[in-house]
Amino acid sequence: MSTITTNDLKKGVCIINADAPHLVVEKTFVSPGKGSAFCRTKLKNLKSGNVIEFTYKSGEKIEEAPVEVKELQYLYRDNDDLSFINPRTYEQITLKLDMVGDLISLMKEGEIYQVYLLDNQAISLRPPLKVRLKVTHSEAGARGNTVTGATKEVEVETGYKLQVPLFIKEGDTISINVESKQYVERV
Repeated sequence: MSTITTNDLKKGVCIINADAPHLVVEKTFVSPGKGSAFCRTKLKNLKSGNVIEFTYKSGEKIEEAPVEVKELQYLYRDNDDLSFINPRTYEQITLKLDMVGDLISLMKEGEIYQVYLLDNQAISLRPPLKVRLKVTHSEAGARGNTVTGATKEVEVETGYKLQVPLFIKEGDTISINVESKQYVERV
């Protein structure tokens, strides 16, 4: 297996920590005035989904996880399982719902997602930065309610409800930030 140094650590890299594959969720390089530099990281265990904080000395060697990232199409949800298909080989892969977490509320059937595979088993999903969803239900904005930043609640095609500006109407396609789950723009 290949090794990398703390210089190569960045968000989205998969490493082995405590004999388990972890995804780097966050990395901060710290160079104190006194003492040696270090990297403070947040790591997500790709098997259990737990997030831990771990500190590496600057220049330390880290084992890279043999994780493969494939672009798969989301088919459907069956209780606690999510079914994906490889559009090139038509191979179906199942991912447990708890590995996706609350991202499921923004996942649309038929869309392509990046799935982490370890030993040809789906272990996690790389969430996109933004998703585009169609507004299926929207209340009319109250006339005269134009105070700066006025919002209303809408429902998108996945059933998720969120606050958007008053000018958004039913049938509009909007972009939603996956991390904050907030409205970004109308597309």
